[in-house]
Amino acid sequence: MIVWSTIGMSLRQIGRNKMRSFLTALGIVIGVGAVIAMVHLGDAATRNVTDRISAMGQNLLMVQPGTRRRGPGGSRSEAKPFDERVVRALESEVSGAIFAPSASSRATVVLGNTNWPTTVTGTTNGFFKIRDWPVVEGREFEAGELRAATPVCIVGKTIVDEVFGGTGALDAQLRVGKLSCRVIGVLESKSSMMGQDQDDLVLMPLSTFQRRIAGNWDISMVYVSALVDGTTEEVQSQIETVLREKRRIAPGADDDFNVRDMAEIAETVSGTFEALSMLLSFIAAVSLLVGGIGIMNIMLVSVTERTREIGIRLAIGARGREVLWQFLIESAVLSGIGGLLGIGVGLGGAYGLCQLAEFTFAPVPSIIVIAFLISAVIGVMFGFWPAYKAARLDPIEALRHE
Repeated sequence: MIVWSTIGMSLRQIGRNKMRSFLTALGIVIGVGAVIAMVHLGDAATRNVTDRISAMGQNLLMVQPGTRRRGPGGSRSEAKPFDERVVRALESEVSGAIFAPSASSRATVVLGNTNWPTTVTGTTNGFFKIRDWPVVEGREFEAGELRAATPVCIVGKTIVDEVFGGTGALDAQLRVGKLSCRVIGVLESKSSMMGQDQDDLVLMPLSTFQRRIAGNWDISMVYVSALVDGTTEEVQSQIETVLREKRRIAPGADDDFNVRDMAEIAETVSGTFEALSMLLSFIAAVSLLVGGIGIMNIMLVSVTERTREIGIRLAIGARGREVLWQFLIESAVLSGIGGLLGIGVGLGGAYGLCQLAEFTFAPVPSIIVIAFLISAVIGVMFGFWPAYKAARLDPIEALRHE
């Protein structure tokens, strides 16, 4: 009961000087709001990037030619691309995985009077499973089309919208570079990745791309998916062993290829965003200290203004610790009000920023609770000296105060 009556007394005292109290709590409002906004924005950005990387495929490995050194101490140059022989070796010697070789280039697609520059990729049906990218209209490639280099293609949603006006893509004849191919399918729409529109592409059989578009048998990328969760490291080790053997890399020499684990990339990106979010939060928390100093200042002013009131309370029997608690609670209440307002400001700001960045906003209850508790603790910490000073007043001297 004593605590609640003290809180009520504190609220009445705060209400007597509304503007002064608001300006005093403003530092806490800004500090709590900034911390909550930065943490939520960082969390949303982390989830957004990791979700998009995960959407590229489950247990995904990407194998590409790298660079090679020309002699001891020589400069590095692009290593030779993969070929069908290397892919067959991987498929036969690496267990627990599926493979999708691919090659890509830029080309202009033409339909009537419409031209659109895009990415053309030759691949196999394994691409759709590995990349978790189904065909939502039409069908995948048939075995005969993959063997015979048939001029057929599957297009992304951006091609449908920009070239076909949003409809009527299936069975249409689309000119890709100098090749006229029939559209047999439309891919499911995916969001952009690292600023790149994933839907802006045309897929065709790898043999068709090699013979009709590229004019060579090079394979620039092999997508790999481990069939069992948690086995990507084992599959990666097998891939590296096979490639070193097939590409005749001497023991101790550097690899002339790269095997990238998308799970590791997602973890690295997530860690970077989390570190950046924490850094911004610490910077924003500085304003909490400024707010705490403001509370200390105004509480010292309050003690000076209420010296006679304190003297009367001490003269009629109040203990010093009761006066101490009175001012501590008043300071904590003032800071807590600032914390509550800051939570509203922070959540509103985080929601608005997430909408601008097209991130999914999701409140983090633990951060909200922690931010409020910190605001209350700051009120107690910075209010202790004024409260201690009030409790140590001499009743006689306080009653003489004008």
